Parts: sequence; C-alpha cells; structure tokens
Amino acid sequence: MKNKKLIRFVESFILLPGLTISSIPVGFISQAVVNVVNTPSIVLLQKQNIEASELLARSGATYQKFKADAIDAYFKAHDMPLEGMGMTMVLEAEKNDLDWRLLPAIAMRESTGGKFACKKATFNSFGWGSCKINFESNEEAIETVARNLGGNNPNTDHHYAGKTTKQILQKYNPPSIVPRYAEQVMSIMNEIGVEDTTPIVTATT
Repeated sequence: MKNKKLIRFVESFILLPGLTISSIPVGFISQAVVNVVNTPSIVLLQKQNIEASELLARSGATYQKFKADAIDAYFKAHDMPLEGMGMTMVLEAEKNDLDWRLLPAIAMRESTGGKFACKKATFNSFGWGSCKINFESNEEAIETVARNLGGNNPNTDHHYAGKTTKQILQKYNPPSIVPRYAEQVMSIMNEIGVEDTTPIVTATT
C-alpha cells in the first residue's frame, strides 16, 4: 500500500506533585493535607488530570477506528467479503494481545479475505482446523482464532502462548508444510498498515 501515513499521538500526562509532610507534626498532618489539597492550584491540576484521562480514553477509541478503517480499506480495495470486519478484528486482537494486522493477513493468505473460504465449513475464512470446523458467523470465527492464537485457549495454549507473531505463524502453518508461510503473512501485514499500535495522547491545558 503506497503513501502510508503513520498517525501518532503524543503522550502527555499531568501528575499531581508529591506532598512532603515529613516535617509536619503528627497532630497536624490531617489538617495540613486538607489545606494543601484544597488550594486552587491543586484543584486545577486535579481537573486537568481528569481531562487528560478522558482524552486518553477518547484517543484510544479513535486509534481503534483508524486501525479498523485500514483493515476495511484493504479488504475493499481487493473486493473481499470480509470488508466490515475490521473493528471486530481489532478488538479481538487487543483482547488477546495480538498484532492488529495478524487476523486480516491470515484471512487474506488463507482465503483471499473470504473469497475462497472453506467450502465444507461455514464462515471459516482462516482455514482453521484444516477447514473442518464450522462457525455461526464471521464474528465467531474471528473471536475463536484470536483467542487461540493469543494463547487463551487451554487446549491450544502450548502452541501459541508467549510467542512472537512469526512464531505464532510458524505454529499455525509450519515451514515443513508451507514453506515461507510466516514471511508471506507478515508481508501482507505490512501492506495493511504499520505495526505501531501504541496510542499516545497530548493533553491540552
């Protein structure tokens, strides 16, 4: 994908200054803390902290949409049935600590984004279970594959838990079965978008 632009946000957290009370007599600590916290400058900083937290939450949602839109744009450009599944893939990837581009790239490699999904298994665009496992919907397929690849299924965690993206792919389709499978999927991931997924926020004061 040409002319890729990485949208980044700059993180800025406003922290309340530490309160030094070691020199205050014990009997006056409670009142001293009350007096300090109630000063206008501290109240203002507390307000700014709350606003920064709200901004961080909003920007996280914006960043999710940015990634989801990148996935859907990729599927749309190639006229693929999985267009519209971008946000589901992003959310499941985040839930299972996976690279956000991994699921769409596997779907592209396995079924051209759903165009050639498993014939004998419903809603299986990932070739999951050697095309012998049915799903009730694309959402269920995405959730199941993400949970397994993230090492969160006790039945398969010995294959995927704690592994890098390349190692996950080498377990998904070992080089002895499909040579350079991992490299092929990772190349597709780079076509979908950039890896950086850390939402960083600037809080304006």
